Amino acid sequence: MEPDSAEETGRAGAPSPGAGSRSALARAFSEVLLRLTGPEARRRSTRDAALKDLSALLEATECARLFERSDEPHHKMPETLGEVAKALEKYAAPPQEEGGGDNGYSGVAEKAAEVALLFLKLLRKVEAAKKSPSEVCPEWKTGLRHLAGPIYVFAITHSLERSWSSPGSRAVAGEVLALLLHVTDCGSVAGFLRGENEEEKGRFTVILGLLKPSLNKESWKNNPAVKHVFSWTLRQVTRPWLSQHLERILPPSLLISDDYQTENKILGVRCLHHIVLNVPVADLLQYNRAQVLYHAIFNHLYLPEHHLIEAVLLCLLDLFPVLEKAQHWKGDTARPTTHCDEVLQLILTHMEPEHRLLLRRTYARNLPAFVGRLGILSVRHLKRLERVIIGYLEVYDGPEEEARLKILETLKLLMQYTWPRIACRLVVLLKALLKLICDVARDRNLTPELVKNALLQEATGCLILLDHCSQGQVKVRQSATGFTWASFHVGNSCDGLEFTVHVLDESGNDHGGV
Repeated sequence: MEPDSAEETGRAGAPSPGAGSRSALARAFSEVLLRLTGPEARRRSTRDAALKDLSALLEATECARLFERSDEPHHKMPETLGEVAKALEKYAAPPQEEGGGDNGYSGVAEKAAEVALLFLKLLRKVEAAKKSPSEVCPEWKTGLRHLAGPIYVFAITHSLERSWSSPGSRAVAGEVLALLLHVTDCGSVAGFLRGENEEEKGRFTVILGLLKPSLNKESWKNNPAVKHVFSWTLRQVTRPWLSQHLERILPPSLLISDDYQTENKILGVRCLHHIVLNVPVADLLQYNRAQVLYHAIFNHLYLPEHHLIEAVLLCLLDLFPVLEKAQHWKGDTARPTTHCDEVLQLILTHMEPEHRLLLRRTYARNLPAFVGRLGILSVRHLKRLERVIIGYLEVYDGPEEEARLKILETLKLLMQYTWPRIACRLVVLLKALLKLICDVARDRNLTPELVKNALLQEATGCLILLDHCSQGQVKVRQSATGFTWASFHVGNSCDGLEFTVHVLDESGNDHGGV
């Protein structure tokens, strides 16, 4: 740097930059900025020297000189400090993924720790200016407005537990975030983004503006942290503050969910789910946005990834009420099929031949919600539901038996909603339930007792409902010792069938069979 620069005087121990001219101080920061962003920034030695010079400059400069009012249009310190903060945030950002693993992130944590120390110095200068009389540091609020956005993006990037961060970098990034919230008088990140009160505007718009250049179709993969910062930040803002930002948050969420990588699909779907939950129905229906969301999410159901399927189904279940608001049904005609019908039909198509346990559990976990959502209209899918229920009850699902428990819950709901159609399916359903009871009773090692008891209790509840639906053709009795007894009679000319099932007691004694 030039000998007359503020940084030179600060390092030599002579008069600090505060004693120099205002233009000299601005030139010193501008020169550091140029070395961080110019062509020479590609050389590591140049960047390291610039960071050291910036650290010395911050230490030597009084807060009154950083935030004093200036009438010179080319030497406004708040804007210059904001540009320096943006350069530091980009310097510490993880590089573009190269498809070879996480080896390209080896030096990111060290850069983040180095930049975090500079941000802490900057924020402490702001804190000192905030405590000073207003005439001493009149521009500290303007300076903080320019600094807050880049510092926030940096802090979130390196406080998330990702492949480019380390315990040390996450800790120091957390310190930066905590000090930023303290300086801005915010009790939480949500308050920082939306504003702590009605008079305060909040900084969510500023953050989205900083992220926008890196969230378009051509550039969003250049920085792997941007999608995570966007997703995490989005989920901190809830209703009623989120709706005013809908035009800014919907396109990036759709872009991320439309990627070929499953991880990005899940991230995007979760962003869309948050939007569905926190934006008013009227705004989602405007310009057919809800239909766009539905078709973007529905196509993911064709991918056999259980984490993605789980995220999509949860989002769709909350989107159905929005879509149904746009439908108008007149009582003199049959109810039209809904989007829920379409999704359930596809789910049942996938469930029947599915053999992978994780996917079976995911489908079964969400099936009761779909039957409950459709109510009596689930009768449209009764034949396929019957086949799925019987097929899933026959297959052991592991020690927790999550799939079979959820299928029993589905069966109970189905019988409650469609009871007039159950009597003709009595034989098939009764055989499946009794077979399940026998399988559980004979299983002495694989399934924990609590899970066995839950299965037997749910199966017994289904038998009781089956008895009600068939007008007393099934008789179920559960004794105090835990035995279950069921009998089935078919009034068919002279023929009759009777099943008797006894469940093993706590001592393991067999008290009967089919």
